[in-house]
Amino acid sequence: MDNNFILSQLPYSSPFLFVDKILEVNENSIVGEFTFSPDLDFYKGHFKNNPVTPGVILTECMAQIGVVCLGIYLFNNNGNNGEKQKVSLTSSEVEYLKPVYPGEKVIVSSEKQYFRFNKLKCRVKMKDTEDNLVCQGVIAGMMFQEEAKK
Repeated sequence: MDNNFILSQLPYSSPFLFVDKILEVNENSIVGEFTFSPDLDFYKGHFKNNPVTPGVILTECMAQIGVVCLGIYLFNNNGNNGEKQKVSLTSSEVEYLKPVYPGEKVIVSSEKQYFRFNKLKCRVKMKDTEDNLVCQGVIAGMMFQEEAKK
């Protein structure tokens, strides 16, 4: 499956798309990257004169790459090729270890813990370009086939 196909199936767009590229993907894992542009709106108020990427945005980036992109890959490899998916986050537990500043690129890697009954649970890590661990945790979500519009 083409990585561009996975990106085309994401249910997000700018300014809420936090995936630039998928570097590798298989049945058990995925690696992708994203660069946090200094122009993103949330930097204007988080924090005054010293902007830092909010933890909730780091979690969203990890979920988009580590669960949603991997889920699209798995869902389409299970005979649902080309059908649009909806995704619902079901749980997350994330530990934040290092700040991410405007302009920084991060690399997200995710290992599947399980994928059954369309629920995907993954152990996800985010690192900076110097291989320092930024945050890590476990994130789970449900994949649903988009119903045809009437």
